[in-house]
Amino acid sequence: MEKMKELLDQIKNPQTNNTLTAEKRWQQIDLKDGILTVQYQRDGISPQDKRIIETNIEESLKGLEEVKEIIVKTTSSQSQDVFKALDNQPKEAAKPAAQPAALKTGHAPAANKRPVPGVKKVIAVGSGKGGVGKSTVTANLALSLANLGNKVGIIDADIYGPSMPMIFGMREGKPHATEAKKIVPMESYGIKFISFGLFINENDPVIWRGPMLGGVLNQFLFDVDWGELDYLLIDLPPGTGDIQLSMVQNTHVDGTVVISTPQDIALLDATKGLEMFKKLNIPVIGMVENMSSFICTDCGKEHHIFGNAGVEKASAKLGVNLLGKVPLEMELRTGSDNGVPYMSQNQYEGRAVWNAFVEIAGKVDSFFYPVNPTANDNKPGFFSKILGLGK
Repeated sequence: MEKMKELLDQIKNPQTNNTLTAEKRWQQIDLKDGILTVQYQRDGISPQDKRIIETNIEESLKGLEEVKEIIVKTTSSQSQDVFKALDNQPKEAAKPAAQPAALKTGHAPAANKRPVPGVKKVIAVGSGKGGVGKSTVTANLALSLANLGNKVGIIDADIYGPSMPMIFGMREGKPHATEAKKIVPMESYGIKFISFGLFINENDPVIWRGPMLGGVLNQFLFDVDWGELDYLLIDLPPGTGDIQLSMVQNTHVDGTVVISTPQDIALLDATKGLEMFKKLNIPVIGMVENMSSFICTDCGKEHHIFGNAGVEKASAKLGVNLLGKVPLEMELRTGSDNGVPYMSQNQYEGRAVWNAFVEIAGKVDSFFYPVNPTANDNKPGFFSKILGLGK
């Protein structure tokens, strides 16, 4: 134990070149049953320097027989660390036999940005705040884009709260791997998807640190056999943390959609998320106002439970597109709970929620491929797609 503490005393803050001990950052050093848990205070330490510190901790202790596993935790009282680090981000460079699939739970390797093989457009779907219906919107947006003739996939990157297996009725699904060790994504209602929820039991907690999460996202991007996709949607966890940074460091993201409910507290967090995407130089396709209103089935009156037109006003103020407003409807909730997503059921065609998703998908599609295509536009039209032309 003394040798271990002596080695930890030598770990330095790359920014100041002072040791964490000298800066009084260590908060916990605990060894139990071969598992070493260390925790330090990381105010002012960028995500890049955080990774350096964690690597140095592992490298310095790897020769100790009593340490079988290392868990590094951090605490921070400053919410601006990530944004300060983003200001210094480098600008983007110019552009058979089934076997169980497994996840590598080590750290994400340093990688240059690269495209996802076979995928034309990668879209990040974020919210900044949890509980705004982001996963439900992502799933139904994917189905709406597919209804336009696109081939669509989803990465469920919300490691701590994966929802796609439930939404798509695949809670018992277990991915397999190809002979080339590529993970085969699940497919439901014509949508390919991969989710951390497919690899764990639903009740198991996930207690992972940032670099390990980045490693899983890296696998979902590049070790999954996506085939040919027009759109790959990444359903991000709430916030502005390691998953978001890993995503933009590893691959080119073509655009982002930000989800929020109309109330002020949700808009505050959504605005932070939107500003993060701008700092990461990811084009903002627009914002979606979810749970915009509720229409009483008995009296027919519209009720603005979470406020009126909050996202519409915020998008105008921020200078981004309002893609649409999705009202509350019982069938939208029950569809997600029962594994039969709303936009997979044609009997809802023409209803308010259906029309909202059709509008949103149309605006997303036209963001990349204008409604009035020029002669040089190489994207096939809807009828060309359903006839199998141009694919």
